[in-house]
Parts: sequence; structure tokens; C-alpha cells
Amino acid sequence: MLRVDHGVVTGTFSLDGQTFDVDNNIWVVGDDDECVVIDAPHDVEAILAVVGDRQVRAIICTHAHDDHVRVAPGLRDRTGAPILLHPAEWPLWELTHGDGVWWNIDLADGARIEVGGSVLEVLHTPGHAPGAVCLHVPDLNCVFTGDTLFNGGPGATGRSYSDAGLIVESIREKLFALPDGTVVHTGHGEDTTIGAERSRLA
Repeated sequence: MLRVDHGVVTGTFSLDGQTFDVDNNIWVVGDDDECVVIDAPHDVEAILAVVGDRQVRAIICTHAHDDHVRVAPGLRDRTGAPILLHPAEWPLWELTHGDGVWWNIDLADGARIEVGGSVLEVLHTPGHAPGAVCLHVPDLNCVFTGDTLFNGGPGATGRSYSDAGLIVESIREKLFALPDGTVVHTGHGEDTTIGAERSRLA
């Protein structure tokens, strides 16, 4: 049966010459046999503890800030799973991994990723980062929003490659098209719902 497994790992986020301590959510979606990992924050072993003995089919990055992709290549080495990222994230990816280290598969709006007999639907939601994506799982009535939408409102847009107007447009057009009861699993912090955040942003 398809399910969501969750962990939290602590590390740092660095951009524009500043570094901050952050707690990142680890999200794993799948059944008893296979799964996908959403983002790769800080610690390969912590992620693998949530995965367990399942086969990892993909490492799906919601965006390329270093706290979301820093250990993606290491996780790929351990699992053999491809890294999926929107190509507009190249400038941010390069800040962390430099030239010569690439992801495997480009994400695009509307793409469908199959796991455990179900599908994750890719929603391109630029604003926090140019290639930021969210992942809607209709069978679980949830969406994984990375740093696009949090419990309390839109993600931060005060740093390089971000756009405050664009993130609000993305949320309204892509995320608020989902039912109010859709559970929002965020990149940091607590869950919320589309309905709760719709009323806040209004």
C-alpha cells in the first residue's frame, strides 16, 4: 500500500555569502518494495534510515538550494537511483556541485513519476527558485511543496534567483487548483493544507 514516510535532519543552508542552520524534512513515498526520495538534505544515512530496505526508484529534487541537493550525488551512489531536477535549476546546482557533476533526468511541468502503483505529478512552481517544482500525489491526497509553500505562506524570495511576485502566481495557479483538503508536506516545518493556505494568502 502506498504511503508517506518522514524524517527530519539538521544541517546548513548557504547562499549569497550567508549560512544558516536549518532542519529539513525527509520525505519518502512508496510501498513496501519501492520508493522515491523527495530532496536529499544533509545526510545520506539519515535518508536511508527512512528508506529502509526498499529499492529507491528516483531522487526527486524540488529545487537546487544546497540544503535540498547537497547529498543527492552521494545518495545516487548508494542506491543507483537517478537524480531528477528541473533544468532551470542549473545555476543553483552548480553553486553546490560545480561543473562536471550532473543530475540524470530533467523534470518538466506535467511529468508523471510512477512508484508503488501510483503517480506523482510534477507542478513547475517557480519563484523561490527558477526551477522549483511541487509533487502532487492524488492517491494520497497530498502535495510535496519543497520551499514553495509552507505552513504560514509562501517560501522566501529575498535571495538570488528568487522572485516574490512569481512565487505567489505559482501558488495561485498551480497549488490553489488543488482541493482544499489536500495535505501540504513542506520542505521545512509542519504540514498544512491547501485550504488553510488559500485563506491566509487571500
